[in-house]
Amino acid sequence: MVEVSIHTDNALFNVKGLHKLWAFKSQLQIPLSHIKSIRQDPKVLKGWWKGFRSPGTHVPGLIAAGTFLREDKRIFWDVHHAENALIIELEHDEYDELTIEVENPAAVIELLNPIIA
Repeated sequence: MVEVSIHTDNALFNVKGLHKLWAFKSQLQIPLSHIKSIRQDPKVLKGWWKGFRSPGTHVPGLIAAGTFLREDKRIFWDVHHAENALIIELEHDEYDELTIEVENPAAVIELLNPIIA
């Protein structure tokens, strides 16, 4: 699970608990100007193929965490419960996309949407 907050001109994505071990990351700091969009997309989350791990953990149907390479994109995943997952598209950043599980997807969308609009 990831906790999202805003500090000055950056969005902070703090990876919580054992997910730090599975994802090989504890925090991502993304400039707000790099966030293009945020959405929920069940089709992307339901598929078993997340991409090539680099590094990461993937047990189909259970967890996807870490860095994955797919279709010329570098994607950070941290999802255990797909119903709480968000897809955040980025530009000019280390990652092209973040696919993360949060406690309250609606609250995170409400937090980030005014900034990226």
